[in-house]
Amino acid sequence: RLPETLSTAAPDSSSDRRQSFIQSFSPFLSIGISRTGSSMFEEASEVLENMLKWSFPLSLVLFLVLVCPLRAEAAHEFSVYRMQQYDLQGQTYGSRNAILNTEARSVEAEVLSRRCVMMRLADFSFEKYQKALRQSAGAVVIILPQNMSTMPQDIVQQFMELEPELLATETIVPVYFALEDEELLSIYTQTQISSSSQGSSSAAEVLLHTATANGFQMVTSGAQSKAVSDWAITSLEGRLTGAGEDLPTIVLVAHYDSFGVAPWLSYGADSNGSGVAVLLELARLFSRLYSYKRTHAGYNLLFFLSGGGKFNYQGTKRWLEDNLDHTDSSLLQDNVAFVLCLDTLGNSDNLHLHVSKPPKEGSPQHTLLKELETVAAHQHPELKFSMVHKKINLADDTLAWEHERFGIRRLPAFTLSRLESHRSPERHSIMDMRSVSGEATAGPHVDLTKLTRNTKVIAETLARVIYNLTEKGASGDLEIFTEQMQVQEDQLVSLVDWLTAQPRAAQLLDKDSSIVNTLEYYLNRYLKDVKRHLVRADKRDPEFVFYDQLKQTMNAYRVKPAIFDLLLAGCIAAYLGVLYLAVLNFGFLYGFLRRVTAPRVKQH
Repeated sequence: RLPETLSTAAPDSSSDRRQSFIQSFSPFLSIGISRTGSSMFEEASEVLENMLKWSFPLSLVLFLVLVCPLRAEAAHEFSVYRMQQYDLQGQTYGSRNAILNTEARSVEAEVLSRRCVMMRLADFSFEKYQKALRQSAGAVVIILPQNMSTMPQDIVQQFMELEPELLATETIVPVYFALEDEELLSIYTQTQISSSSQGSSSAAEVLLHTATANGFQMVTSGAQSKAVSDWAITSLEGRLTGAGEDLPTIVLVAHYDSFGVAPWLSYGADSNGSGVAVLLELARLFSRLYSYKRTHAGYNLLFFLSGGGKFNYQGTKRWLEDNLDHTDSSLLQDNVAFVLCLDTLGNSDNLHLHVSKPPKEGSPQHTLLKELETVAAHQHPELKFSMVHKKINLADDTLAWEHERFGIRRLPAFTLSRLESHRSPERHSIMDMRSVSGEATAGPHVDLTKLTRNTKVIAETLARVIYNLTEKGASGDLEIFTEQMQVQEDQLVSLVDWLTAQPRAAQLLDKDSSIVNTLEYYLNRYLKDVKRHLVRADKRDPEFVFYDQLKQTMNAYRVKPAIFDLLLAGCIAAYLGVLYLAVLNFGFLYGFLRRVTAPRVKQH
């Protein structure tokens, strides 16, 4: 029953009423607690023990699932194109490795060892590339813009000049090129931010950022590269037979393959898509002249599309061996007036006739030289024509121009090109692409107007030679190819568009490729006796060796760095340690909490 003080008291405020109530019940509460304190402790301990015994494993699993992010998450999949890998005359070139499975870093990072170094073309330099190689980088990925016309001229020119140096520096590091897209650019930006943070002044900042930042694991899907056995380089020939017997022969040559630091990015619009387009248009024009008895000239015209031109003209070398050493009847064994090789003719107002030996006056070669000067001066005064003399240097690893292959076999030959030097970077660059009509471009490209003009100059010159127009008193401004016989720019546009629609690196064009089959079909339309000539490397002492795995799919996986795993493991260990200590000292904690939460009695 309630004490009398509770029933009779009439405090003035609610606070006084609460205090009176507590004081009235305090004897009973203290007695209850003292009686049941030990049993409550034992009961709480038993409950906590059972809870930890049965629910802790499940709680830990749920904690790891909810707190810990996935180790790897697919971020992006894209195509990459590997640097050249080939052997030529016993020398090795390019990247000797294809496998990539390492974490991405930008070149600004302090440590690049065993990392995939990513660089954009705008930031690329040979010094940065060498830095990655010196630090034993796991791989190098160079990101190229989708549209090269957006790049400044100086950057494009610098990269073209660096391409031969990249290939000359043999490396076991996989080197890939990728075309920029939105996802890849985002990956590069995040990688760059992560790498730049490593230069912070505070070690704690570096550790914290390293633990919390996202990284990317770059992985290729292909296998290790290996040599391609029994690869065949295909060359094509066709002819227009002159009217008569024992006639002199004019040989027109162009190599159709392209070259660049990455085979799958080598489109070769100007070098040498323009030369092939000119040769095919000349075949069309002269086939019409030779189809009429009145204009059937007293010259044999031999057309040759050579393969392996970018690999020291392997197709031309084998073709000469087949015609001069392994047969008794060949147009090349008879009266060859001259050989005219066509190389890089798609731009510029300059034309250079490259010779290994200046032609003697009165020879067919001298006649060609004079007729070129005549046509350029009288019909196209804006065109600057000159002859460039360079002796054949057999000590060099590769020949300078294709006509030197014929010069070695003592056949009179020239190369006609817009380039003054064989060392011009435009001849061996992935920047040599077909520009869109009306679009400015920073790199080498084909100007269809100038290509058409150059084709007309060559056609008019050859016509003046084979019809002997100068000796017959024809003026220099007399044009043969006019009206229905004129050079068709639309035809050249179609040829160049088709030739640059896909890469034409020699490693990608086997004997059954669509490009080879289409070229053969085109020659059959206008020429006679079209033949294929195959070149296979000698198995004991190969002059050239190609390798596969030139195009692969690369996956970028979003990952946390290794330091994050250590930090997470430390957090989990600390959590379990605190939990263990709490259970071990439950009595102390319970008593402490009891004292903290116990109400204070106000003394009157």
